[in-house]
Amino acid sequence: MSITTPSQTHIDPTGYAFAVAGAILFSTKGIFIKLAYAHGVSSEMLLSLRMLVALPVYLVILVTILRREDKLRSLLTPRIVLASMAVGVLGYYLSSYLDFLGLNYISAQYERLVLFTYPFFIVLFGVWFFGDRMVWGVVPAMLVSYAGLLVIFGWNMAVNPDGLVLGTLLVLGSAITFALYQHLAKRQMVVIGAGLFTCIGMSTAGVFAIGQNLIIAGPQSYFTLTPEIWGYGLALGVLGTVLPSFLMNAGMARIGARATSSTAALGPVVTIVIAVIVLSEPFTIYHGIGTVLVLAGSVLFTRAENKARRQGR
Repeated sequence: MSITTPSQTHIDPTGYAFAVAGAILFSTKGIFIKLAYAHGVSSEMLLSLRMLVALPVYLVILVTILRREDKLRSLLTPRIVLASMAVGVLGYYLSSYLDFLGLNYISAQYERLVLFTYPFFIVLFGVWFFGDRMVWGVVPAMLVSYAGLLVIFGWNMAVNPDGLVLGTLLVLGSAITFALYQHLAKRQMVVIGAGLFTCIGMSTAGVFAIGQNLIIAGPQSYFTLTPEIWGYGLALGVLGTVLPSFLMNAGMARIGARATSSTAALGPVVTIVIAVIVLSEPFTIYHGIGTVLVLAGSVLFTRAENKARRQGR
């Protein structure tokens, strides 16, 4: 049986505003990663830099919340804490790591379009594992979006096939794990709230990411980094992590995982514009056709979802 939220019966403008703002900020992540990769930094190092910046922020906010909210402290049973930590590792460490690895092989704009398919996995996981009813009206939307991805995939395969399949699979894995995270996170946030859950989950993911790089490269590796790489790590931590994670989770707590995922249409557009201008990535007629199809699928998906909610399905 699925969780019923207020968003199923009325539109929450604030929730949608949070979700849209989070999606736009998250869309800058791939740009900063690509810029850092140009300086030869590894995926593990860059992910750890992102978390080095973000972790202190989440820890400070976590302590502040626990000091001010007596009721929330009483909710933090070992089971809830461990579950929140595990969900955070899934969404903010594993999903992010797969995405970082994938960006070694594919362009920032293609990566964002592949990630943009995660709402479809949210629907499927909701039906398979969480008791949601299938909204068959979203199936045509899914087909349209994947047709768009195939257009861009085909162009890349013809022009620069090296690592394309591996990169696509890695980012697709990121989308799948993030979709599962959203379902699980929603259930944790119902109990302890979006802010507290975000701090616990992200802090745990940060420890995993930093620990991974310390094991692989050692603590001395941080002293060899240039100011540019530290700058990209700072941008990833603040603009690509802290702000959007709170905005996205606040939106999810108000309107639910499905509705939150359907607001992400601006993300690929922002990524494409920045990637073309800053990274000089190509944007051909094939990219245009593929992008239009992916975004059109998102619009159809949103309409089908809204229609199903109005009908109480």
